[in-house]
Formats: sequence, C-alpha cells, structure tokens
Amino acid sequence: MADQQQSDTAPTWWSRPAAPQAEAEAASDPAAEHAPQASGAAPGPRYDPWAEQPLQVVDQGRATGGGHLVRMRHVLALGLGIALLAGGVGGWLGVLAERQSSTRLELPQAAVENKGRAPESVAGIAATALPGVVTLHVRGSTGSGTGTGFVLDGQGHILTNNHVVSDAKDITVTFSTGESVTAALVGRDSGYDLAVVKVDGVRGLQPLSLGNSENVKVGDPVVAIGAPFDLSNTVTAGIISATGRPITAGGDKGDGSDISYVDALQTDAPINPGNSGGPLLDAKARVIGINSAIRGADKGDSDKQSGSIGLGFAIPVNQGKRVAEELIRTGRATHPVIGVTSTWSTRATGPASAPRARAASPPSPPTAPGPGPGSRAAM
Repeated sequence: MADQQQSDTAPTWWSRPAAPQAEAEAASDPAAEHAPQASGAAPGPRYDPWAEQPLQVVDQGRATGGGHLVRMRHVLALGLGIALLAGGVGGWLGVLAERQSSTRLELPQAAVENKGRAPESVAGIAATALPGVVTLHVRGSTGSGTGTGFVLDGQGHILTNNHVVSDAKDITVTFSTGESVTAALVGRDSGYDLAVVKVDGVRGLQPLSLGNSENVKVGDPVVAIGAPFDLSNTVTAGIISATGRPITAGGDKGDGSDISYVDALQTDAPINPGNSGGPLLDAKARVIGINSAIRGADKGDSDKQSGSIGLGFAIPVNQGKRVAEELIRTGRATHPVIGVTSTWSTRATGPASAPRARAASPPSPPTAPGPGPGSRAAM
C-alpha cells in the first residue's frame, strides 16, 4: 500500500503544476490539514524555481551612476598629475635653453681672491696703522670741531694738535672699531701746536711705531690717515714733496710770543680740515710726521679754508716725540729761543756800547719766515 502511494505520487521538481490544480489538491488532501506544525513558527516562503525572482539575493555592486563618478575622479587626478609633470619638465627645459642661449647677457667677472696685501703697500700700511688712529670730537665754549690723533703707548696717551683741543671742555675719542670714550687733557703746547690727551679703562690699545724724521728723503712714499670733514678712518697717499719747510705754529697769546717756526715735512698726500693731529706714515707704517697745516687755494679770505691742493705740512716726528714726552712728564714743554737785549751808555765821553746777546735757553738755528698767508691749520 505504501509502495503504491509512492508510485502514484509524482515528483514535484520535474514539472510545474497549474495553480488551480495545486490548490484543489491541497484542499482535498486531508493529510495536509492535519500535518503537525512547529509551535510559534511562522510559515516560511516556499521555494519556487519558476518564480519571477529567486529567493537568494545576488550582490550586483554599486549603481551604474556611482561607478561613473568614481571613474571620472580617477581620470581627473591622472590628468592633473600629468599636467604638473609636464609643467615641471617644460620649465626645466626652458631654463636650460635660456642658459645655453647666446642672447643671455653675462658679464665677465674676476673670481674672489686672497684679501691679504703686502705690508709695504698702501692697503698694508693702512691695515697696520688704522687700529692706532683715533678721531677726536671736541666741544668748547665757541663751538665744536673734529680732529685726529694717534695712540702713543699702552697707558692711553694720544698725541694730537694743540689747535684741536685748545678750547676743549669735552673731548670724545672714537677708535677705528667705533668705540667712543671720554678723554682728559694731559698737556698742550701752543708754540709747537702739539697736545696730549689720555683715555682710561681701554684695553687692547695698539700704539703706532715712531719713525725718525731724519731718515726722510724727498720722493719717499707716505700715507696720511685722518678724519677730513668728520669722515673717520680716511686714508690718502702721496710722497714727500720737500723737507725743512719753515711754517709758523702757535699764536694763541696774540702778541707773537708763543709763535714757533717749524721745519715741516711737505707732502702732496691730500690733507683736509679734520686731518689735524693725524699721522703721516712711511712705507713701514711708522709715524714720521704729525699732519698740521695746508696751503689753501683761497687767497682772498684768510679766515676761510679751502680743501687740499696738494700742499700739506706735517710736524716732524722727532720734534713731536720730544714735546710729547715733556707733556706726559710735566704737562708743559720747553722752547729753545734766542733773546737779545741792549744797554746804552749816557756818558758823552765814550761811544755807545754794543748790544749784548744772551741765550735764554740752548740756541736754535735761525729759520726763514713762514710761507706766507694761506698756510693754515688743518683742524
């Protein structure tokens, strides 16, 4: 009986029964009504392979519109990268082409060389002497002025011209490094137009070497350092034009009693107002003179001073050394002079007695008068 029922029942997978017939069979089958069901379980969907949509869901990816947007972004990024690469390559090729182009202007220029100079050259002399040269700014009762000086020793003594500091109330010394300090007057001598000032508390002073003015010959090269028109550390060069030029110095008292005649060194190295008191150096950077005066071109007005015309005068260093030593020791300097006095007899029986000459101090050789108007201090 069981075998017969199995053989009578056809498999449901090989053919699709009609919907009305299936429903009728389900209604007429009493076994289907009494089939046991799970408690609380909802009836699940029945798998129908011939249905319009199968039960399983297949992932078909993003929608067609989203994929197109992603591809566009990739294309844009790739295009931007290619554009940047092409721009960089093009710019490099343009620079390379410009460098190789014959129309590019490039002037020839010397390469950087060794900055050292021979000690006997002007540059070498200046490099040696500049640390020992100072600029003096002086303020007095009648105004202010600028002059030059140079270091004599490690104690801070500085030699300059008397007319630079003669009316000084405040003296400021500026070194080549730009450092400025206050100076005090040690002593001055109007007769030789020389003065000494002193600075305190300054380390690393570099005194200049003193030469011998007796060794100077006409034609020797010289270098002058000073502050013409307050232009500090100015270097000029020239030669010794003449020696033993008689010039007058001093004259502060007004009666001529303090005027001295100096056998000056003449030079064509440019010296201008502000150079007064600065050193005149030989080829070994040794001081052979103290720049003091110039011959101006303006002859009409003796009070007006013009610039250099190549006639400068310096006090010989031998004379400057002696005066500086006396000023440092005692604050004053001595002057060799010749004094003449006469005595006349009132007796009628005899001739007048001859005048008698006496030397107030060791006599000095006679000197000729100065070069005339126009030789003025180069403060």
